[in-house]
Amino acid sequence: MHEYQAKQIFKKYGIPIARGELATNPDKVKEIAEKLGGKVVLKSQVLVGGRGKAGGIKKADSVEEAVELAKKMFGMELKGHRVEKLYVEEQLDIEREMYVGFTLDRSNKGFALIVSSVGGMDIEEIAIKHPDKIARVTVDPLFGLWDYQIREVLYRSNMPKEYQKEISKIIKALYRVLVDHEAELTEINPLVVTKDGKIIAADARLNIDDNALFRHPDLKEMKDYTEIDQSERIAEEKGLNFVKLDGNIGVIANGAGMSMSTMDLIYLEGGKPANFCDVGGGATSDVVKEAMNLVLMDKSVKVIFVNIFGGITRCDEVAKGLINAFSEVKVDIPIVLRLAGTNEEEGRKIIEEFIKENNISNIHIVETMEEGAKKAVELAG
Repeated sequence: MHEYQAKQIFKKYGIPIARGELATNPDKVKEIAEKLGGKVVLKSQVLVGGRGKAGGIKKADSVEEAVELAKKMFGMELKGHRVEKLYVEEQLDIEREMYVGFTLDRSNKGFALIVSSVGGMDIEEIAIKHPDKIARVTVDPLFGLWDYQIREVLYRSNMPKEYQKEISKIIKALYRVLVDHEAELTEINPLVVTKDGKIIAADARLNIDDNALFRHPDLKEMKDYTEIDQSERIAEEKGLNFVKLDGNIGVIANGAGMSMSTMDLIYLEGGKPANFCDVGGGATSDVVKEAMNLVLMDKSVKVIFVNIFGGITRCDEVAKGLINAFSEVKVDIPIVLRLAGTNEEEGRKIIEEFIKENNISNIHIVETMEEGAKKAVELAG
């Protein structure tokens, strides 16, 4: 989620935040800055970390300065993302920065509560530079967060006693945010102490598990699709598991394990996959057709390796899907095809007849996935 969205949620749970509003143009920035007294911070709302270091966060000491900065920031590229929204927030008179966060701890089958008495930088950097000021504890989701765990991390992180009561409340609220929204990560960095003694979340991060969104229609509406690769957005709509990568060999396989193995083999042969595309365990011809069309959208793809091992998935269904895709979209690049398992002979026969009838030369049928990976890398140059 964007910072402004996360802060809306944090506020509902009683976590103190600075006053601020979202702007989509310099005129709105002027209006908000006037309302907040002129001294503001302009924060680019893009879904990447390290915005400050990349020039995506600027301080302004007057309304006029805020407007001038906004004109430069709107439309700028920040780590490959175009800035179209600015969160305009009042400047805080900061005395101290700290860190509080929860993240998934898969190795211990729980959540990791991480607290540091210093903040304002990456948590990895804190761990290196200030190991004595950072502490973590695993929270078992079956039992929830206990008071003694909070006291433990506050003590071990050398958190000043005068802040502990207020920070304890914030940690409890943050845990409720994490559980209620089925989040993978939620953190405040920095959690600041102002010169007048207030403790405020100066930043907010909330990463929701996409697989849980069907239970949270209100959160799904907040998802910013302009920040997502177009092919990944289409894949989500079509129900495909798709991740865009930076190689030139398109991958279509059935099952996450098969897809990962296919990518590994491509790497071993010296190539680079252009995507991860899993059509699922029981892919129909329509699903395979959609996957093919999706991979073909990427103009950097020089060859597509279709690797299917039929269990629940029938090879003849896959073959029909490929033929439907070839009939609808002109495919100029080579296709390497491996069909094995359920109805593989029928599937191959369908493809071979299609090749013969249409005098096609760019479909290469292989016996094994190793052979297919080698051929795909060779064809990709």
